[in-house]
Amino acid sequence: MLKKSLALVAGLSVAFAVFAAGSNLLRQNHPDAYTVHKGDTLWGISARFLKKPWLWPEIWQANPQVKNPHLIYPGDLLSLDYLGSGQPTLVLKPRATATPLGSAITTIPLADIQTYLKDLRVFPDRQALTSTPYVVGFENNQSLGVPGQFVYVMNLKASPGERFAVVRPTHVFTTFNEDAGSRDQIAQPLDNNVDLYNGPWHRDTIGDGHLGKGHTLGYEVQVIGTIEVLRGSDPTTTMLRSSTMEIRKGDRILPLDTKPYDANYYPHAPKTLPPNMRVIAFTDAMNAVGSKQVVALSAGSAEGVNDGQTYAIYQPGARIIDEIASSGFDHTFSKKVKLPAEFIGHVMVFRTFDHVSYGLIMDSQAPVHRGDMLRLPD
Repeated sequence: MLKKSLALVAGLSVAFAVFAAGSNLLRQNHPDAYTVHKGDTLWGISARFLKKPWLWPEIWQANPQVKNPHLIYPGDLLSLDYLGSGQPTLVLKPRATATPLGSAITTIPLADIQTYLKDLRVFPDRQALTSTPYVVGFENNQSLGVPGQFVYVMNLKASPGERFAVVRPTHVFTTFNEDAGSRDQIAQPLDNNVDLYNGPWHRDTIGDGHLGKGHTLGYEVQVIGTIEVLRGSDPTTTMLRSSTMEIRKGDRILPLDTKPYDANYYPHAPKTLPPNMRVIAFTDAMNAVGSKQVVALSAGSAEGVNDGQTYAIYQPGARIIDEIASSGFDHTFSKKVKLPAEFIGHVMVFRTFDHVSYGLIMDSQAPVHRGDMLRLPD
């Protein structure tokens, strides 16, 4: 399939009107024109012209002659013009040759961050998770499984040659204070030592100071390997084809998801902010993350979150003692001051579930921590 026919390209130009704020949106050092190169991204090109890259879709004006006006290609020319309205306008002039559709540039460099875009899934309840097939043993009665070994799976109804994902629990998402009008959500790490049969797969409640409290929104699992069925029975004999860590007894088996995230999303500012939206979990770190890493966020599609939404991240201000105003007093009665929240960076959502979403840190001025607040981008 080709981008455009030669007849269409010959006289085509697509106009982008920089809305409302006009030249205030433009960077001081913006170019007058830019030719799209292989390896460019929508985020990066937008950042050359605009102070706020997530406004890219809002300055894009659909052209009825183009099936998907969001697609631009290497060789296309972007030029900055001032039309009759006096407002700055970005004009796209496609190069006058046909281009394969698959060569369109992406929002972010997926090839560079593939390892961070984890296949994470959220189950609505524990029963849905514990009813899935599970690993019961390994070749030669080994205690752990590595690629190239036989893995024996219980309750798997499949034919030879079929492939499945091996998953392990990572977090349980719990919400509190819903009756009070707020929506405080936490992600409690699960004990992933799944070879203990009284472990997270079978516990009714998970603790960390909130044992038995709150309402469970879902259980997060992460894909850690791939198996291929060799012989069907119960247990089913499979071969571990790949893994990112050693497989344990009790790891669960799920169908493969060949597209765990969508490459064709576009950054945009959300219209509203879900109540008390925060960073609640990481996928590859214990205490903090930075640019091009994945975080879990405390709101999902049920709260209006969708792919491409870009949020600003703020670190909550600390509560400190005003030592000047409290001079001469016992610290029990000291005056305390709440410092303002500090901007850290931006996160763009790339996958959503009912009450949880996952985002990629697009830029950061400081480490991002659990509990950091999300706001609408300025």
